[in-house]
Amino acid sequence: MAMENPFEGKEIWFGVGSQDLYGEEALRQVAAHSAEMVDYLNATGKIPAKIVLKPTLKSSDGVKQFMVEASANPNVIGVIAWCHTFSPAKMWIRGLEVLTKPLLQLATQHHKEIPWETIDMDFMNLNQAAHGDREFGYIVSRLGIPRKIVVGHYTDPEVAEKVGTWARACAGWDASNNMKVMRWGDNMRNVAVTEGDKTEAERVFGASINTWAVNELVAAYDAVKDDQVKDIIEDYKARYDVDPALLDAKYDSLFIAAKEEAAMVNMMRANGCTAGVDNFEDLGALPQLPGVGPQRFPSEYGWGFSAEGDWKTAVLVRIGAVMGYGLPGGASLMEDYSYNFTEGNELDMGSHMLEVSPSIGTIAKPKLEIHPLGIGGKADPVRLVFSGAPKKDAVVVSMADERERFRLLMDVVDVVEPQGSLKELPCARAVWKPQPSLKTAVQCWITAGGSHHTCMTTSVGREAWEDFARMAGVELAVIDENTTARQFEKELELSEMYHRLNNQH
Repeated sequence: MAMENPFEGKEIWFGVGSQDLYGEEALRQVAAHSAEMVDYLNATGKIPAKIVLKPTLKSSDGVKQFMVEASANPNVIGVIAWCHTFSPAKMWIRGLEVLTKPLLQLATQHHKEIPWETIDMDFMNLNQAAHGDREFGYIVSRLGIPRKIVVGHYTDPEVAEKVGTWARACAGWDASNNMKVMRWGDNMRNVAVTEGDKTEAERVFGASINTWAVNELVAAYDAVKDDQVKDIIEDYKARYDVDPALLDAKYDSLFIAAKEEAAMVNMMRANGCTAGVDNFEDLGALPQLPGVGPQRFPSEYGWGFSAEGDWKTAVLVRIGAVMGYGLPGGASLMEDYSYNFTEGNELDMGSHMLEVSPSIGTIAKPKLEIHPLGIGGKADPVRLVFSGAPKKDAVVVSMADERERFRLLMDVVDVVEPQGSLKELPCARAVWKPQPSLKTAVQCWITAGGSHHTCMTTSVGREAWEDFARMAGVELAVIDENTTARQFEKELELSEMYHRLNNQH
């Protein structure tokens, strides 16, 4: 069981702008320099998708064809544009207007240093990216097209890192636009923040959110073969510290938990879904509230999962899992549960009844245990119990429906070890120091109307989510080490005005 590589077969097209003005020899050099640069970037190992160099763009027709083909190709997740020479910006207009894939403007050049003793006008005509950058940048800004801008010599490690982060956001955006979310049951009764407009979510994020009756899951449960259940149990035994009581043949709780996982996985795969959500208030004839299975959705399948009908967080967890593929850490549902208000040691502890995923990293091998659960009205559920591993500059992200638009809200946090055993807490959890401080972070979070459910990512941090929000065209409010409550409130007011005006249809 392993997450499918979301970058397999995916490409980022590299379009180089020039024109016929400089002659064939100059264009040959443009092509050669561009190939050298693309080969270098691909060889860094920091960019998870392959960059593919396309023929040099020299005319409006050529640019439009390039953008149309990139937009229509399902394997293309993004486009990088760079102007080696001066590429008149009017030739980019028609192409940029039809581009539907994320755009990155690379402000670089082939030469690293000015050749002070030999530079002449031939060199200047060929190597005028600084000139071309501004011409191209003007037209993209005039057209109001969001893009990421990366500045620096192509051999600078930071350039490849930033392009790589953007590529991960491109994969997240691609996953969002090809996502089907399976809902077993509806929203938890009377809860507000987990509600949302599913039709608008499909327009904005591309994710299709639909409901399957719990009776269908019960039927899938009844149809699971014993061999599949036994294979899953063997995987449990290989990965986790399984409570010996669960392996006693007299008890069937572990078998039931694995069978529920198999049923959910079978339904998800049969319907092409990559995120799921259930609700403890609507379990039908299921014997247990699913625990260990949903916990493994992000870690073993790369899928999103959230509880209590909260499809918005399930969407975020899937996006986070894709963006972080191949990196240490992962993505998981998280919920703020309890604060530590001790002066100088202010902390936030997140958890959930059952569904926090070990994908975020664990201090020790997760324990697979069974404990009573006071809600749901079912048999005691099997779950993984662990504490999240320390990680600096992780993030928690929420999505809220703000009536006329969606808002993403993010806090940069430092995950730390718990300061006690938590031996009486029978569920997975993580403890973190919110930036800039607990008091400021909580005040800002509440001011922004952030959810109590979040997606925690310990693999990708702030920049990837900023890139994703730019691609989606949605508001992202950020709380970080430099945030003050007063300034955050003012920035939120400006952001609200901008997005309300920008989203008029």
